Amino acid sequence: MTTNQVGEALRANTVARQIIDRVGDKWTLLVISALGDGPLRFSHLKERVEGINQRMLTQTLRGLERDGIVVRSVYPTAPPRVEYGLTAVGGELLDVVTGICSWTRRHLAAIEAARDDYDARAARLARPL
Repeated sequence: MTTNQVGEALRANTVARQIIDRVGDKWTLLVISALGDGPLRFSHLKERVEGINQRMLTQTLRGLERDGIVVRSVYPTAPPRVEYGLTAVGGELLDVVTGICSWTRRHLAAIEAARDDYDARAARLARPL
């Protein structure tokens, strides 16, 4: 991909940059992955995405809803039931997220080896002579 193909995303204060910032957020990727099997209630979504707190999940869902990636459905039951699901746009993004997850699995061993090498070099450089 060339700079021309991502030009808007490289410039600050553009809608494209805002979307890239949202999509690149770790919680966004995990929430989209969790919703890949279908709509979930807030509490179930929080259980699926280990480590996310209630405030961060709320903030992430609101941003994704605002961008048309997630839809919030309220059902008139007692008590009211609320579910979050992917829109068509969100489903397309799920394909990208799935690709990132596949890439991660394929390259996990190489990345771990690179980290070990880096950490060993950094430790040697940090030792006093």
